[in-house]
Amino acid sequence: MTAVHGANPLRDAADRRLPRIAGPSGLVIFGVTGDLSRKKLMPAVYDLANRGLLPPGFSLIGFARREWQDEDFAQVVHDAVKQHSRTPFREEVWQQLIQGMRFVQGNFDDDAAFETLKATIEELDKAQGTGGNFAFYLSVPPKFFPTVVKQLKNHGLADQKDGSWRRAVIEKPFGHDLKSAQELNQVVHEVFPPEAVFRIDHYLGKETVQNILALRFANTMFEPLWNRSYVDHVQITMAEDIGIGGRAGYYDGIGAARDVIQNHLLQLLALTAMEEPSSFDADALVAEKTKVLGAVRLPAELGKETVRAQYTAGWQGGEQAVGYLQEDGIDPKSKTDTYAAIKLEVDNRRWAGVPFYLRTGKRLGRRVTEIALVFQRAPHSPFDHTATEELGQNALVIRVQPDEGVTVRFGSKVPGTSMEVRDVSMDFAYGESFTESSPEAYERLILDVLLGDANLFPRLEEVEQSWRILDPIEEYWDRHGKPAQYPAGTWGPAEADEMLARDGRSWRRP
Repeated sequence: MTAVHGANPLRDAADRRLPRIAGPSGLVIFGVTGDLSRKKLMPAVYDLANRGLLPPGFSLIGFARREWQDEDFAQVVHDAVKQHSRTPFREEVWQQLIQGMRFVQGNFDDDAAFETLKATIEELDKAQGTGGNFAFYLSVPPKFFPTVVKQLKNHGLADQKDGSWRRAVIEKPFGHDLKSAQELNQVVHEVFPPEAVFRIDHYLGKETVQNILALRFANTMFEPLWNRSYVDHVQITMAEDIGIGGRAGYYDGIGAARDVIQNHLLQLLALTAMEEPSSFDADALVAEKTKVLGAVRLPAELGKETVRAQYTAGWQGGEQAVGYLQEDGIDPKSKTDTYAAIKLEVDNRRWAGVPFYLRTGKRLGRRVTEIALVFQRAPHSPFDHTATEELGQNALVIRVQPDEGVTVRFGSKVPGTSMEVRDVSMDFAYGESFTESSPEAYERLILDVLLGDANLFPRLEEVEQSWRILDPIEEYWDRHGKPAQYPAGTWGPAEADEMLARDGRSWRRP
């Protein structure tokens, strides 16, 4: 067999990793001194370089108020990488990366700083061969998004010339309600075309979230059961065992529902409930997810089918934790929710009558994110009642974090002379089944931005649909009473248990 001219004769035709290497490009991080940048973005850039997925002349520019020199910035990146990167530190990779690192000091409304940024990009174009291709990552509080985007426009930094590209990467939250999301989208799209705007929901970068699609559509054994004929209900949980930490300024007034349900959990619902897309490209995926979000129906009685709560003092992990209202920087009269649970239904043929229960909270029993499809009980049981006393409902549980994998729970006979059926589990764990460890979500997402691959990024339509679902709930909560309470370290308020008990169901204990 002769090698194709220009092809690599040593490359296995089945190896799909090589085409996903970014071309000449650079990344500008606004708010580069923040936690997100230090703990996630800079280590992700290094890990991509270490895996050989960035171009040799890749450039990284930090923009912030600090009075740093390029060497100070390089030292900060070096320390962040050493502490937080997933792959081992290699000096030769670091030396190559450091060639393209620059720092620009200034405020977001500082015209001179943006002119310096423009000159820095032009200098790196020549020195590193970035081809004029730059992504602007807005790792800044949402109130600064419009200012930064307008500055990029005013200084010609968003212009795509001679076949080069410019892209904007925006961190959540995308607004705090539908109106503010629409205003933000209008500002951003005046500067960048829709295909050049990448809204980051880091959950969609997680391997297990993408595995929902593989599980459903690459296998024939699950899809026939994935509907109202077999599924009793669906529970989507994102629990955290930490409090608000140092995020009082951001968190108070936002709350758990806006922070998590509007983006992460509604995206998980959409992936769980959507129909099979015609292909795995961005447009086809968005079309199906948008259809599902458009079919979501709110409960008739918001007072009974939604719950919000705040954590109070309690014991967690062997330590005494203070209540939310006693946290530094929190108004003692705050009505911000640290726990939210809502019941939704999807009005289409596949899911009619199947409730989707979404819950999230801080200071819960442990850190876990999972999607559980709980199946209906067998319509007829030939066993007597005592034989199946300990048999629960079959369930398929997709564990998003921390121990990523899938569990199938079903009934099996207990060894012995009598017929007794009890729950058992079959377990698939990523860490045990594959030799390669899962990349960090931000590695995948930053690489996709540089490649222009929008599969894993929520589009404008999805963001606005999500706010249409959540806004009426938030408005109802604003008008009615105060949040319920739950002690730190527990699994939430009694009101949330009562919400499911009224339907004859109960929350899973993850």
